[in-house]
Amino acid sequence: MFIKIHFYFHTMIDWHAVDKKEVLKELASDENGISEQESSLRLKKYGKNEIREIRRLSALMIFLQQFKSIFILILILAAVFSFFIKHYIDFSVIMIIVLLNSIIGFFQQYRAERIISEMKEFLVPKVKVLRKNKMTEIYSTQLVPGDILIVSEGDKIMADCRILHENMIEVNEAILTGESFPQIKSSIALKTETELADRENMLYTGTTVARGNAKAVVVATGMDTEFGKIAKLVQKPKTEKTPLELKLDQFSKKVAVLIIIFAAITVLIGIFRKEEIGHMILTGIALAVAVIPEGIPAVIAITLALAIGRLQKNNSLVRKLPAAETLGRTTIICTDKTGTITEEEMTVVKLYCNNSFFEIKNHDFLKEQKKINPNRFKELLHLLKIGILCNNARMEGRKIFGDPTEKAILIAADKAGLAKKSETEKETRIIEYSFSSKRKMMSIVRKNKILTSYVKGAPDVILKNCSKEMVNGRIVHLDEKRKKELHYIYGTMAMQALRVLAFAYRPLASKYSQDIAESNFIFVGFQGMLDPPRKEVKKAIEECREAGIKVKMITGDSLLTANATAEMIELDGASIEAKELEKLSENDFNKALKEKTIFARITPELKLKIIKSLKKQNEIIAVTGDGVNDVLALKEAHIGIAMGIRGTDVARDISDIILLDDNFSSIVKAVREGRHVYDNMKKSIKFYLAANLGELLLVLIALMFAFPLPLMPLAILWMNLITDSIPSLALSVEKEEENIMKRKPKNPEETILHGIWSFIVFAGLISFVVAFGMFALFYQQDLVKARTMALTTTVFYELFLVFACRSEEKNIWEIGIFSNKMIIYSVLGAFMLQLIAIYTPLAAIFGFKALSLQELGLAILASSAGLIIFEISKAINKRTNKS
Repeated sequence: MFIKIHFYFHTMIDWHAVDKKEVLKELASDENGISEQESSLRLKKYGKNEIREIRRLSALMIFLQQFKSIFILILILAAVFSFFIKHYIDFSVIMIIVLLNSIIGFFQQYRAERIISEMKEFLVPKVKVLRKNKMTEIYSTQLVPGDILIVSEGDKIMADCRILHENMIEVNEAILTGESFPQIKSSIALKTETELADRENMLYTGTTVARGNAKAVVVATGMDTEFGKIAKLVQKPKTEKTPLELKLDQFSKKVAVLIIIFAAITVLIGIFRKEEIGHMILTGIALAVAVIPEGIPAVIAITLALAIGRLQKNNSLVRKLPAAETLGRTTIICTDKTGTITEEEMTVVKLYCNNSFFEIKNHDFLKEQKKINPNRFKELLHLLKIGILCNNARMEGRKIFGDPTEKAILIAADKAGLAKKSETEKETRIIEYSFSSKRKMMSIVRKNKILTSYVKGAPDVILKNCSKEMVNGRIVHLDEKRKKELHYIYGTMAMQALRVLAFAYRPLASKYSQDIAESNFIFVGFQGMLDPPRKEVKKAIEECREAGIKVKMITGDSLLTANATAEMIELDGASIEAKELEKLSENDFNKALKEKTIFARITPELKLKIIKSLKKQNEIIAVTGDGVNDVLALKEAHIGIAMGIRGTDVARDISDIILLDDNFSSIVKAVREGRHVYDNMKKSIKFYLAANLGELLLVLIALMFAFPLPLMPLAILWMNLITDSIPSLALSVEKEEENIMKRKPKNPEETILHGIWSFIVFAGLISFVVAFGMFALFYQQDLVKARTMALTTTVFYELFLVFACRSEEKNIWEIGIFSNKMIIYSVLGAFMLQLIAIYTPLAAIFGFKALSLQELGLAILASSAGLIIFEISKAINKRTNKS
């Protein structure tokens, strides 16, 4: 009875604040572990130890999702009308376009989901547990509260645990807290109010043992872990529409209204002219369907799909088509630090010995910014040798295994040509006095001809135990004045966000104790290390600055480390820590978000609040993340960007984009591609709508002034097929403009038609004038020929117009008339198809008539008017801007 009551309530206990004996009592366990029988009972009660996947959509649901766009619904409605008025060709063409759009969207999303699934581990890891004092290996999914878990260096923690005993254990918790340095752990009970990141006696799911080992009791599994609690909050897939989807919905509604107005005007004109009402209703519907820009969804889908292919080559996997364009609108990138901006690999960058500072850049040693040979500096070599001889990391070939700090020390020595194998073979290891959080130092006694104790540790601890110093090859007395100087020196190194360790040694007699081996050391020097920024990041930050995109660093790391990293990548701006941010009123909080660039010690909840507040400020937000601490912000952002290599499954599942190389510079490349996509989409839409407006005006004005229809519905459909869709698709592969990353981000409120209305209207009017002129010239002699002339002129006008749409500023000669071969092929193809339609038996089906060479030449000449006018306009604008 007691056990049942206990297990109902135990998840509410603050395990970090409870003495370990009480923890075991609460869990009805002991240090020998529970029995197999008891573990089976608890497994039935609590279920498997696993983080439930975010509910994935089935293939059918992914396909059906492609039909939720308002524009697609309008097209489906138009297809239904076409079917009922027996315009089966119209019906077929529209449905083919709808299905094409949906298939492209489906395959992109389905393919991305499949790649994400393949990223998951194929095997469930095994863990070591004690079951009634018998060591047993079980699958991690079988862990239950009360299990006694044994963990050691390199192990991934698979459940939340309270430490019972530890031996120099350090744990990498970056995935949960954002802290870049491994955290030293202990088994001592802590205060109840201790923050998650400071709970030294706890091991959390998803973290990794960097060094040492421990015995711990499982206190929570699966969705009850800290990892699981956050995963629970994002179990539903992201449903918020992207800015592009919202803009397209707005655009679709406007198109729907215009089509209804156009159909109504057609019917009203018919009534005014005393035409038969039923016939005019059918004519109105037929013409409305014909002028719908049905190709736009397919053009957008293919443009986005092509961009996604290019993005994947640049290490960015986009899950949904609209996300590619949203990147181009991004105004703020909120990035984490560890692993995205930095390498996530501790590296020795600065050393101090013999009254001199040395730096390591890549594989070079520098003194006073000049390259040196480290073998010529005796004290420097000795400092690096101590790093090898007092070190538990091991080398296997070129791979190094062990604590990140010790790995960094070995790599620094290796850069100077010192190999662990040869150095340790010269001096036999006798005994190790291990590191602990209390001692803050470790020493190893070795024997060559004499015994020597080598030590490394916290500078204040090591200096306290030093009585001499190695200077200019001599051993000199180390007095209190010099110790103060050394304290100041390592303090200046620490202010640069370096993790500083002191290194010393002492010769020993044949008989010694630990106290003797760890006193009266000869101080040699300091080594300072950090997690260095990736090489490409500084340039990427500069690109963002030029593009008007603000970059904000949001990290769980300390303010000192965050500021130092920001300085190295030239990320300018003020910084603030979580404890200051949380005290602010709502107005001051929002003001701080605008003014500050670096945010340190940020919790997942506070990160989420920051993202929500920035969105309210009308910003388009991209957020990067890899751990469970990032998933809330990833879901809330307009664009959630997860890490593909070190990201957790839950972070990847909730994201919109996955960086396959975990590199910040890949985000900037993706933003560039997003802007490229946006530009090309606008070019395609500009061309498409200008063409359709010309056709609409031609039909509408003819009806208003009692002219016969210059374009019949079937002719309009033919024109849409050969001139609207194919050339507008060719615009989707146009090369990016030179100034693409020099422009400020688009206003989030800006519609997709912003800045192109004047072109659409002007181009539409020119199209109407030249086509109606050809129609008026011939219609009294031969109505069929007049319609053929109007159609052919409009077709050729649109084929010329596509060249004018390639750039807003540059003329076709500056761009290079043949630089986009797809446009050349599409224009020549459409030109040939129009000639086939006129000069073959197809003419009878469409109601066309063969034109003479003079008539064809006249149509070509008239149709070039638009291109000539727009190219002259570009030249005038360029001269005006220069002056």
